[in-house]
Amino acid sequence: MLHTRRWRKAPWPVARRLSRGVASVYLPPVPTIVLNGEPTPIPEGESVAGLLAHLGLDPRQVAVERNREIVPRAEYPEATLAEGDHLEIVTFVGGG
Repeated sequence: MLHTRRWRKAPWPVARRLSRGVASVYLPPVPTIVLNGEPTPIPEGESVAGLLAHLGLDPRQVAVERNREIVPRAEYPEATLAEGDHLEIVTFVGGG
């Protein structure tokens, strides 16, 4: 996947050491997915199982839809997330 470089202003202590003005440093792009309608940065190569663990969700109590397709629970560890994926996570709630 080809990424363009993103330049951001360096934090003040770094900028102060580099020059007397505004300094720019290269920060590698962070993959971003859309999780329940919100842009969310994720680590490179994150799986559905890893994301659920990071969010503190029990995989047995949720359903995951990726790009309008249901991800079977058995595939959570192998289902790798990519830049721009759209995820919907639905939790089950009991009641009567």
